[in-house]
Amino acid sequence: MRKALVVGIDHYDNISPLSGCVNDAYAVKGMLERDADGSVNFQTPRLMVGTGPGHGVARRDLREAVRELFQDRSDVALFYFAGHGYIDETGGFLCSSDNTDGNDGFPLSELMTFANNSHATNKVIILDSCHSGAVGGSHIHNAFSEIKDGTTILTASNKDQYAMEVVGGGAGVFTTLLVDALNGSAANLLGEVTPGSVYAHIDQSLGTWGQRPVFKTNVQKFISLRKADPPIPLQDLHALTMHFPAPGFQLQLDPAYEPERNEEQKNDPAIPPPDPAKTAVFAMLQRYVRVNLLKPVDAPHMWHAAMESKACELTVLGEHYRRLVEQGLI
Repeated sequence: MRKALVVGIDHYDNISPLSGCVNDAYAVKGMLERDADGSVNFQTPRLMVGTGPGHGVARRDLREAVRELFQDRSDVALFYFAGHGYIDETGGFLCSSDNTDGNDGFPLSELMTFANNSHATNKVIILDSCHSGAVGGSHIHNAFSEIKDGTTILTASNKDQYAMEVVGGGAGVFTTLLVDALNGSAANLLGEVTPGSVYAHIDQSLGTWGQRPVFKTNVQKFISLRKADPPIPLQDLHALTMHFPAPGFQLQLDPAYEPERNEEQKNDPAIPPPDPAKTAVFAMLQRYVRVNLLKPVDAPHMWHAAMESKACELTVLGEHYRRLVEQGLI
């Protein structure tokens, strides 16, 4: 069972309102509900949004929903929050709609207590709020984190930074990148999007001087948050060991692999015509190149490698996936 609680709060009774958190919550819920192929991913993620007077998210309700999320033995329990955050010398807080001051919000220390005491196999906490990087840290010993086994934390900014909205408002910078990552930008060649790949995507997309995401984890192996469309067919990956039977193997090419040629080359009797069997293989090799699994040897492009009867070989990434296929892991 995969459970998710998604919270977005724009309306606050006593502090300044926000404009993009509810939109962010709906976007994240939409991504988590189903994988790219339409299959169920997280089973009906619970959505809590604060949209206006009389339709806010109270601190008591937020705390109870978090407690319920982490209370059972689910495979994955994921908590996402977009809204105001607050920090003082006692620690950080998530601000609910009924806060008067930030320090009467939901303490990050309580959030971590629920997560650390949970029987869920994997706990994932994603926060798009100011000062959210304080989560999981010790306010007594700043050099230490308090993250038990199976817990992963991803936040929009460190404890001293604000979380920004995109230009024009309507969405958070962090969540916009998060949704893009879940939609496939952070997928591996099997289409799996993990917390680590999400962080890498967000980290590489944010400027050096802007808000910096924070990633903390204590896991043996990353889970998949969502299955996106893989960038290459699985059968192509399985064919790696057929075309490259050993590490460092170089596949010899010749002009019969390449279907594209100019008129002069078509009329040159010294150049063999395209071979349908070889051109089918060559199309697969080109797909390998597009996802950085393959490279030509001593040639700028695969076309030159074929027309000049040179070879191609797997990249470091290609060798990695070849070993996975060889070992029966994919």
